[in-house]
Amino acid sequence: MKVFMIGGTGLLGSAAAQLFIDEGHSVKAIALPDLPKGAPIPKEMELQFGNYLDLSDDELLASMRGCDCLVFAVGVDERVEFPAPVYEAYQKYNIDPINRLLPLAKQAGVTKAVVLGSYFAYFAKELPHLHLVERHPYIRSRVVQEETALAYADDHFDVSVLELPYIFGTQPGRKPVWTILVEQLAAMPKGLTMYPKGGTAMLTVRQTAQTIVGAAVRNKGANAYPISCYNLTWDDFLTIVHAAMGVPDRKIVHIAKWMFQIFGLTMRKKAEKEGYEMGIDPVGLADIMCMNTFIDTHWATELGATPDDIKTAIFDSVKLSVEAFTGAAQLVEMKAE
Repeated sequence: MKVFMIGGTGLLGSAAAQLFIDEGHSVKAIALPDLPKGAPIPKEMELQFGNYLDLSDDELLASMRGCDCLVFAVGVDERVEFPAPVYEAYQKYNIDPINRLLPLAKQAGVTKAVVLGSYFAYFAKELPHLHLVERHPYIRSRVVQEETALAYADDHFDVSVLELPYIFGTQPGRKPVWTILVEQLAAMPKGLTMYPKGGTAMLTVRQTAQTIVGAAVRNKGANAYPISCYNLTWDDFLTIVHAAMGVPDRKIVHIAKWMFQIFGLTMRKKAEKEGYEMGIDPVGLADIMCMNTFIDTHWATELGATPDDIKTAIFDSVKLSVEAFTGAAQLVEMKAE
């Protein structure tokens, strides 16, 4: 199989590209410069630097011709700040590209597409009483992205969307998204971590790459796959985080949902004052954070994910995040494209 990947040098894209190559496939990719220093980018990958959004349809068609599978491994999530209305940014980076790339892929003779989505789309479908689509612009965008992608599937074009949860692992030279968590914990009273009861689904970068390759090879028709390899409570997760931060004895104090909502109201007012809108409404976030957003692991296993060391992946991610937070490491920032 020949794979065309949007975002082949990112944390997930590069890991998937290497696995594709290791399994005998070929990969060509387009990605934004610059490469993080020391990043393990596959030497066998045909790489073009640039912004795919700036390419013409003819240029994209030329790149995709001769390929069998399109992997969309870019986009933005709720941690990137945008001016209000934030949904316009999600439309630009997460939804409009699907409406453009998938028809071009079909025109170019590509027969498969894999889109990296979010597990929020899964819970929006599973828990309609929480009104996640109505309350959170980011979650609404991921649901629309998924619906948009799957609608392009037909007898000659298989489409899969991976509903991805928390992902842990590092890429040398790239700033982890978990730096935000380190910043939040550092702002709390010394010796205390105030967090709700609950937990989340998660997996490692390697396991994510395995599910990407598995979806490209195994998926038939239109399918969204909720992905998880581990389900950890916040307490278990934070115990690892504290160790990585060098404060293993830090105490976890559980806060009630109403307390989280009050904090969220403060965050919402701050955002409004500064002229930006949060993709996840911070008041409504309490519903999500105070529950176990767990996912059965069988979907990931069916796509080829194998056991990995999640504790080490979390530890390494947080340790590098601490270095980024303290300025001990100069790292490439996450880009809003």
